[in-house]
Amino acid sequence: MVYSLGYRRPSRVSSRDSISGAEKTRSINESITSGSSGMSHGIPEPLSFDRIIAGGVCPPCTVREFMNYLKYIELSAENLQFFLWYRDYVKRFNELPETEKALSPEWTSQDVEGDNQPRPRRVSPETAAVFNGTDFANEPKVHENEKSNPFFTPPRTPNSDHKRDGSSSDSFDDTMTSTGGRVDHTERATGAFETAGLKWKPLSVQPYREEIARIISIYIADSGTRQLNLSSKERTNLLHALQNTTHPSAFHEVITTVEWSLRCQAHPNFIRWTICNGNRPRVIFARGLGVGGIVGGFIAAIIITLSSASRAWRVLSIIGFLIGISTLIAAWKGMCVVLHGMHHRHLRPWELFASDDEPTGIDMKGDSFDSLDSANSYEDEPWVAKYEKRNVVRKVFDREVWIQEPALRQIQDTIFLQAILGAFILSAVIVGIFCAFPKGNYF
Repeated sequence: MVYSLGYRRPSRVSSRDSISGAEKTRSINESITSGSSGMSHGIPEPLSFDRIIAGGVCPPCTVREFMNYLKYIELSAENLQFFLWYRDYVKRFNELPETEKALSPEWTSQDVEGDNQPRPRRVSPETAAVFNGTDFANEPKVHENEKSNPFFTPPRTPNSDHKRDGSSSDSFDDTMTSTGGRVDHTERATGAFETAGLKWKPLSVQPYREEIARIISIYIADSGTRQLNLSSKERTNLLHALQNTTHPSAFHEVITTVEWSLRCQAHPNFIRWTICNGNRPRVIFARGLGVGGIVGGFIAAIIITLSSASRAWRVLSIIGFLIGISTLIAAWKGMCVVLHGMHHRHLRPWELFASDDEPTGIDMKGDSFDSLDSANSYEDEPWVAKYEKRNVVRKVFDREVWIQEPALRQIQDTIFLQAILGAFILSAVIVGIFCAFPKGNYF
């Protein structure tokens, strides 16, 4: 039933819960097969997780609104950011020439020994022949002068990333943070391996190796600006895999956890939250009006009952009960019936002060969708201080916009009709009780 979509305050659930990886994978597979997200009872197909990610919905249910919800409400935007990066990474990796993809073989769970130690790199005979006698062979060739020189540094091999985007490796290894400090991603990634008790000697000729180091620095390392909520085992297994390959399969366990969290927790909470068409001051105001309507109905019913008027006049009190109860039920769901009558919603606080020329589409290289160093903290954003200065009355009557998504309007229509029906039944019962009393004849 749609009424089960009443807003519920989201909570950050740790990936260390008792749900096993196999259950997560099965839940995700079933969700994809059915076309809906796990634990999304009552969410229609047009608002499914896959439709939102694919860009097949209208505001306020787009990927950007989903990202804003995770950043400002649920405080877990890193999950969606990593998920979007991974999808883009898989696409880019699959578009590589076969000769480059052969440098990073697929990684499976069998590639880790029972003692949790990685097996030696397994490469194809053709790839091994290419590396034979070079610094990238399984037994690298070391010159005598290199052995005698403790300060010798092997020359940097040009990475295939340079061929694809023309960017300098320094842009990956050394970037500016949002606070102006400089971060060495390679150093931070090396620290993550050392923390896990591993030594990082990556095969630099593998495609996207420097990008992987950057991802480890941002999403996996303890000091990462967008650190994922992973268990120690998941983090260690991932680093084991990334020691040997940059193949997307190395992220299988981690992306399963992230996708399960998005599908089964964040997405249903996002839809519930989106149903609310008013901000908190407006919803509280609507609840007050609902209580006032109910109180007014009781006052009218009591006065008419105590008077010498006939019982038929007591039915007029149903107007106050009907308006008050329906308004209160809708406000309990986070909806304002006045806004719903126009199919409007309040602008979110971060939308109120956005510039008109701000991009509204999906941009993997900008804002919260990129994989750069910008953290997800928003306390220092300009809109926070501006919104706090607004008085309560102005917040109650904030700017409104039309709800473009038809499926969301349909859910709100259903909730509104349920509120009217529930209010009519309760009002009829209350008025019936008052009609059963004899006339008071007090005035």
